[in-house]
Amino acid sequence: MQINGAHVLVTGANRGLGWQFALSLLERGAGKVYATARRPEQIDVPGAVPLRLDITDPASIAEAAAAAPDVKIVINNAGISTGANLITGDLDVIHREMDTHFFGTLNVIRAFAPQLADGAILNVLSAVSWLAVDGAGAYHAGKAAEWALTNNARLELAGQRTLVSGLHLGAADTDMMAWYTGDKTAPEVIVKTALDGIEEDRTEILADEWSRQVKLWLAEDSDVMYRKAAAALAGTA
Repeated sequence: MQINGAHVLVTGANRGLGWQFALSLLERGAGKVYATARRPEQIDVPGAVPLRLDITDPASIAEAAAAAPDVKIVINNAGISTGANLITGDLDVIHREMDTHFFGTLNVIRAFAPQLADGAILNVLSAVSWLAVDGAGAYHAGKAAEWALTNNARLELAGQRTLVSGLHLGAADTDMMAWYTGDKTAPEVIVKTALDGIEEDRTEILADEWSRQVKLWLAEDSDVMYRKAAAALAGTA
């Protein structure tokens, strides 16, 4: 998959990783970048094409797909992090996380899939796709579901030669993670790794040391995995 000359759509491009994706794609020579957000007037990436897209609204998704029939790469970046846990959290908030990360991403893929033969989809996942964290139960469940979606979409779209990749990362240095005081990776580093991964036809892209470490822990028994994760998060590993 070549980015140079490709027409790409990025969801959630008004800030954070989405903004960086749009900028970096243009710097790599993408032919056109549709930078989407619920409020496209907030998009300030020079050279990008602002487009309204609310991934939780099927009508908005259909309108965006009709407005961008030339897209060959879709980057599903839009997401939320509410801090809700599953047992004690507000069910409406938990539904928002699942509606965004799973159903929103699924609906975007369903809308654009017919035009993505020989193209690519990148879903921005998380190391939390694999690791539950207290205080982020809804986010973990949503991202785990999106990881499953990524794997299933890859199988279902293999016949039309659509590359479907998942990007896993720990903490990015964006406003969404401004509260976090641990190690954070610069957005431009994460995005470079992701775009390199697309061009290398990689289906799983690990953006930082934390995501690589969590992937290794998956081979452990769950009690060992979570003991090591707790120690690492406490800075004692």
